[in-house]
Amino acid sequence: MNNQNPKLLVLVFGGTTTKLALYKGDDALYKETLRHSLEEMNQYKTVWDQNAVRRRDIIAWVESKGQKIEELDTIVSYSGIVKPCEPGVYEVDEAMVADMRGEKYAIHASNAGCVLCYELGKEFNRPVITSDPTTDIDMMKIARYSGLPQIERMDSYHVPNHKATAHSVAAKLGKKYEECNIIVAHIGSGTTVGAHCHGQVIDVNNGVESDGPFSAVRCGAVPVGPLVDMCYSGKYTKQEMHKLLGAQSGLAGYLNTSDGLEIDKRIESGDEEAKAVVEAMSYQTAKEIGACAVTLHGKVDAIAITGGLANWKFVVDCITSWVDHIAPVFIYPGENELESLAAGALRYMRGEEDLKKY
Repeated sequence: MNNQNPKLLVLVFGGTTTKLALYKGDDALYKETLRHSLEEMNQYKTVWDQNAVRRRDIIAWVESKGQKIEELDTIVSYSGIVKPCEPGVYEVDEAMVADMRGEKYAIHASNAGCVLCYELGKEFNRPVITSDPTTDIDMMKIARYSGLPQIERMDSYHVPNHKATAHSVAAKLGKKYEECNIIVAHIGSGTTVGAHCHGQVIDVNNGVESDGPFSAVRCGAVPVGPLVDMCYSGKYTKQEMHKLLGAQSGLAGYLNTSDGLEIDKRIESGDEEAKAVVEAMSYQTAKEIGACAVTLHGKVDAIAITGGLANWKFVVDCITSWVDHIAPVFIYPGENELESLAAGALRYMRGEEDLKKY
């Protein structure tokens, strides 16, 4: 492969968003986030039921930019939840799709989204690739024990943005990523906090399966006894429980919205409950950062706060107030996932990196 200036369609799927970008080489010609309300998403029983409307919106968006999918060089999708993989660029193939369809490792909108990209690739005869799958192989063995032999802790997290953010922080420190100990907290629809030790993420909470702090739409770790009671209450199906825990909890569960701007206005108008919920979310995130400091034996060069909620000053200030004694805190608002995926695809398209097989 040696295409120095390819045309790329890059896609990232969240519970209530579809993020898209059209690239020509290094240049992002167009970039947009299509937002879906909680009410709109709640009408679908599963994430797979959303694919028809997402497909329609993707094709309409591409055509609105005067482009055609069949004329692009490749489709680049954010990875669904798959088995632990080495970082790198992968072909989205039948084996990977089978694991995502079967929800072998988790239920998440990115599974359905990545499969949708695979189907678009088949339909329009375009290759589909992904970069830095959402699980990797560097987590310490002792960090994989959950306490229940039947369940292993998985390291499913925002890999592209974690890695890109940690590299940026290392550069600010005048070091290489492999020389640093950095804690990265990605806060958004889901929250993942990882201990980056000399170029490897040796422990990180599984934000997809609600391990760790609660977030905009996820419940985080909850007491297991009451959770078991809910599962066997007869009030919820398996799919409804997954939807409740992974898309209707957190800020959305307590405040009936995950919109930071709306919640911020409520706080400014004196809504003490909204303020307490956001402070609680921030506090839990700070505790997860503190746990990562233990993982790194207290030798922390920097803490980075990134993700969509890193744009929210109230949240960032709350987290920082709890953790700034550990190490300097750097703020990187936004996910940077489209950029990271495009960069990985370009390395492959330009012959700088080989394509890996799942």
